[in-house]
Amino acid sequence: MLVAPLLLVLFVPFSPSSGAQLPNQAKAKDLPIATNGQPFPWDRMRLPTTVTPLHYDLAIHPNLTTLDFTGVVRIELDVHEDTNTVILHAKQMQISNVFLLAPEGIKRLQVLEYPRFHQLALLSDSMLIKGRKYEVHLAFAANLSDSFHGFYKGSYRTSSGEVRVLASTQFEATFARGAFPCFDEPAFKANFTIRIIREPRHIAISNMPMVNLPGGLLEDHFDTTVKMSTYLVAYIVSDFKSVSKTTQHGVKISIYAVPEKIDQTAFALDAAVKLLDFYDDYFDIPYPLPKQDLAAIPDFQSGAMENWGLTTYRETGLLFDPEKSSASDKLGITKVIAHELAHQWFGNLVTMEWWNDLWLNEGFAKFMEFISLDITYPELHVDDFFLAKCFEAMEVDSLSSSHPVSTPVENPTQIQEMFDDVSYDKGACILNMLRDFLTPEAFEIGIVRYLKRYSYQNTVNSHLSFNSCDVVAFIQHYVCLYTQKWYSGDELDVRAIMDTWTLQEGFPLVTVEVRGREVRLSQERYLKTDDPSPSEGFLWQIPLTYKTSASNTVHRFLLKTKTDVLFLPEEVDWVKFNVDMSGYYMVHYAGEGWNSVIKLLQHNHTALSGNDRANLIHNVFQLVSIEKVRLDTALELSLYLSRETKIMAVTQGFGELVPLYKLMEKRDMKVLENQMKSYIVDLFQDLIDQQEWNDSGSVSQRVLRSYLLLFACVRNYAPCVTKATQLFNQWKDSDGTMSLPVDITMAVFVIGARMPEGWDFLFEKYRHSLQMSVKSRMKTAMAVSPLQDKLKWMMEQSLIGEIMKTQDLPDVVVSVSKNPHGYQLAWDFLRANWHTMIKKFDLGSHTISHLVTGVTNQYSTREMLDEVRNFFGSLTEETGSEMRCIQQAYETIEDNIRWTDKNLPLLQAWLDKRNRRVFHEDL
Repeated sequence: MLVAPLLLVLFVPFSPSSGAQLPNQAKAKDLPIATNGQPFPWDRMRLPTTVTPLHYDLAIHPNLTTLDFTGVVRIELDVHEDTNTVILHAKQMQISNVFLLAPEGIKRLQVLEYPRFHQLALLSDSMLIKGRKYEVHLAFAANLSDSFHGFYKGSYRTSSGEVRVLASTQFEATFARGAFPCFDEPAFKANFTIRIIREPRHIAISNMPMVNLPGGLLEDHFDTTVKMSTYLVAYIVSDFKSVSKTTQHGVKISIYAVPEKIDQTAFALDAAVKLLDFYDDYFDIPYPLPKQDLAAIPDFQSGAMENWGLTTYRETGLLFDPEKSSASDKLGITKVIAHELAHQWFGNLVTMEWWNDLWLNEGFAKFMEFISLDITYPELHVDDFFLAKCFEAMEVDSLSSSHPVSTPVENPTQIQEMFDDVSYDKGACILNMLRDFLTPEAFEIGIVRYLKRYSYQNTVNSHLSFNSCDVVAFIQHYVCLYTQKWYSGDELDVRAIMDTWTLQEGFPLVTVEVRGREVRLSQERYLKTDDPSPSEGFLWQIPLTYKTSASNTVHRFLLKTKTDVLFLPEEVDWVKFNVDMSGYYMVHYAGEGWNSVIKLLQHNHTALSGNDRANLIHNVFQLVSIEKVRLDTALELSLYLSRETKIMAVTQGFGELVPLYKLMEKRDMKVLENQMKSYIVDLFQDLIDQQEWNDSGSVSQRVLRSYLLLFACVRNYAPCVTKATQLFNQWKDSDGTMSLPVDITMAVFVIGARMPEGWDFLFEKYRHSLQMSVKSRMKTAMAVSPLQDKLKWMMEQSLIGEIMKTQDLPDVVVSVSKNPHGYQLAWDFLRANWHTMIKKFDLGSHTISHLVTGVTNQYSTREMLDEVRNFFGSLTEETGSEMRCIQQAYETIEDNIRWTDKNLPLLQAWLDKRNRRVFHEDL
């Protein structure tokens, strides 16, 4: 099938459309030029709202042999202003047979194309009259995409080696326009009736149930959807099998997967049933569709997608084998299902009006992962892992290239860039802070009222107001009632508080200085830069929490000004702010504050919760970066970790200490690097020695065990290397049939992959395994091998996509970049294959951002900074030069350079001093 040639996508700034008239035709000389040379009657990237869609009747016929598709779409239109032009989206497809079905009859329409904005103009020789309903009819044809978005081809290999092809959709954010002509913006909600023509050997599924069983026919008709945005439309043509159950509320839940993996779907099916029932009750709004399908897609770029009624997932995000999957696999699968099902309300039922407010979708879904699982799966202890999301968000939010959670975006690349840690993780963390501030009861009432008021509509950031009269009339009084026990003063203005967190980038650093009963407070923006100007003019309303040595009671104080003072009822030995890190801010304990904290941790660390201890570890090391705290102070605090057992505090200890020697790996500083490695191993040696090589314990204990044993083996801790070597050899001698404890397999595989014969054996098992979680662990182990020829081969094969999936390429490249034997290989590979990867994964995507920042974030020399600048500086806007992740890479390397120049002498002196101290203690 012939299709339109591939066109470069160019973007220019625009002013948001007002929804009024199309541009005056008299100004044609100022208008864009269509592909046929005529003036194109619209000059903005956002569509006009002169005409809006009411209903799509869509017929699609994919050919999985020729890898293309044809289709016909009929769109019912509502006309809001008299016009003779309809502007909508289409990308890289042939358009034909375009008609207008008007009350006075059928008319052929002229079609103009403007590929730069992916727009079509349908021109009528008669006026479309305000208030009337019309219908446009378009036939179209295109190739199935060979990327991971739009209507794209996928494949999988059976155990017998046969390659089977399928076709699936991924339309978020701006890719529905590549599958059918449409009004591809979230505010243009409509109903969709979908028909799919297919071969008998395949099945078709879509957002809604089938209206009639095919019964030998080759066309499947699906019921009409509820009113929704184009990015939520979904359909799959495949040979998948399914299993089903029904929720307590009568919704049919089905899990779809390739036939040979359908026996790995039981856990996900039970989780989906339990979670959909939970949300039905929590939101007090019945799930509005009769079914919810969850499909495991063999080729999938993101983690999952919330298409209404047909959520799609990576296979690792849905398939679970009780005999082969780990505790962290179970945690990950339940979290991703909880996230996508939360979207059925936050995002699907109530949708942000434009992508600048993506956090209203993603921040809430990320937050609801933890709320829902804390109640439905208490044994997973998800609260043990929430802090990590806030730490990840702060990492990017501490750079001057960060952005507010609600921020203007214009073109598709900028839209894609919104799918980042700020929209997801920061959004979730400020919601958690708000919930703690309002109380869970008031918070739940507020969000339920928000969902009910805006069901099937679009919202903006200001609609999320828990005290606005036009949203929730009584919430302000309710909030005051719940919070009067701790807050006094002016009436609480929750909207004003939230605006300071959603409309400005970054986060505050609160400096605390205790003088007797007086606690002096000040706030400033935390920012890793030499230039102080980006920090000026920032002010947050910060709901502070604190407790002291005198009481376990959590006290609260709203800091609304640059400085303030609070008074304690009595003098105390210590004070800890940001209790359990419920707030999205850092704390600096000035004066003798950090010494008091260190003394407490050394003598009675359990006086604080595990989350409080993780918070202190994070804050003290991050404050070294901006020279508020000396490195030796942070290292003195870390000494207490030799007695730590809680997962968040332990992993945060690793998270702050490991990067220090990772910087040295790329600076040829072997002596200091080895000293630092030895310090970390010594610090956690007792905890490592306590770990049993089995799968016993709680989820948190099992995840921690995997982490510790993997770390110990990678760092060559002799007892671990010996045990892992023994187990790998036994497993290899059994030809992989021996059952290894799941939680320790990563440590075993990493040791086995160090030698060529072990690596080759592991790869053969990887090729033939049907357990996705096992394949994932094998892939990671192979990527941290010291065998450089194997590392290079892995990246090349991942790019080709036949033996190793291209969806896994970013993780492979980033893993190789963290490998001291592979970081130069990863950087060379990234540069050599940049243009292929941005085509495959799309400009601005989180995947590309992960590649850029993941490969470069451990560089710390001027030479590498120059090399990175030279490469990215050579790009054009069309090949990514304007992406935010490139600026983040520059800033991170500059911060690493400043840190190493300032602190390496201090680190050397402190380690030398400690070694002398340990030596004398041993004597």
